[in-house]
Amino acid sequence: MALTLDTYRLLGRSGLRVSPLALGTATFGTEWGWGAERDEARKLFDRYTEFGGNFFDTASTYTNGSSERLLGEFAHANRDKMVLATKYSTLRRPGDPNSGGTHRKSMLASVEASLRQLNTDYIDLLYVNVWDFRTPVEEILRGLDDLVRQGKVLYVGISSAPAWQVSRMQAIADLRGWSPLVALETEYSLIQRTTERDLIPMAREMGLGVVPYSPLGGGVLTGKYGREDQNPVGSVAGETAGNRKSLNAALGWVTDRNLAMADAVKDVASELGRTPAQVALAWVLNAPGVTAPILGARTLAQLEDNLGALQVDLTPSQLARLDEVSAIDLGNPHDVLAGDHLRAITTGGMTIETLG
Repeated sequence: MALTLDTYRLLGRSGLRVSPLALGTATFGTEWGWGAERDEARKLFDRYTEFGGNFFDTASTYTNGSSERLLGEFAHANRDKMVLATKYSTLRRPGDPNSGGTHRKSMLASVEASLRQLNTDYIDLLYVNVWDFRTPVEEILRGLDDLVRQGKVLYVGISSAPAWQVSRMQAIADLRGWSPLVALETEYSLIQRTTERDLIPMAREMGLGVVPYSPLGGGVLTGKYGREDQNPVGSVAGETAGNRKSLNAALGWVTDRNLAMADAVKDVASELGRTPAQVALAWVLNAPGVTAPILGARTLAQLEDNLGALQVDLTPSQLARLDEVSAIDLGNPHDVLAGDHLRAITTGGMTIETLG
């Protein structure tokens, strides 16, 4: 069934309405070596909002702050129509241990910086960006709740954290009457399906809308990579590599297995008269539990192509082929629980339906 950007979805256990595709703005600015200049970034913003898009993803440190500054400039005229999601916890000042992490000092300072850079009085959605394994969860949750009570943040979410910690946090928030987590930002694509083991089931059970990043596998699923891209020349470190191809190869994304998935995506795209990017995005867009994949377009042509995913209708057989080529082992205890033996000793062969 075809969708549009103004076919809004509720975000997790909230009443917040967001577009089914979010616009990622880590490409706003060229400080990392592969982004969009201001004028091109403005075109991306305008085209996305022209079709009813309202959900934007950024972070306090994306492109050294340019992402938030440009997004704030573009959104200012219609600020209340936009849902601006930003993140905290990545290091903002080298050498300052308190300028990063999930603790209260980092949280408050980062939010104040984001409010200035976004030129706004409030943040619609604030994510805990990277789990640091050091800060007590009560400190994080109480800090987030304080920001919501102050009106500086409306909703809170989390990214890049273990499923057991997220579920623990949600239970504590519920028991203490603190602001619940309503969104989980996580990597998810045909290339990266390990999220299906615990994170996505946890999110569905605990009321978090899933907002996948890298739905195109860093671009590998667009069909632009070949076997010759598996061995980059030289070393690449961090997010500031000279181009995305060398970065993705260095991160280990350009493998025989992933290239085989890209080939399967190209085959399905050819059958549908679509592009590989549209097919790969459509698969994520329609996955159970997913609210809004994040688009990472750098040019207007890429964005327009990505938006075409809303019109892709994958057949059951095409979905089965994509699922088969990208299948993962769920691991313990999931494989055991899904096995015939345990089903036999728990249900005795009876059929038991789950309704709702």
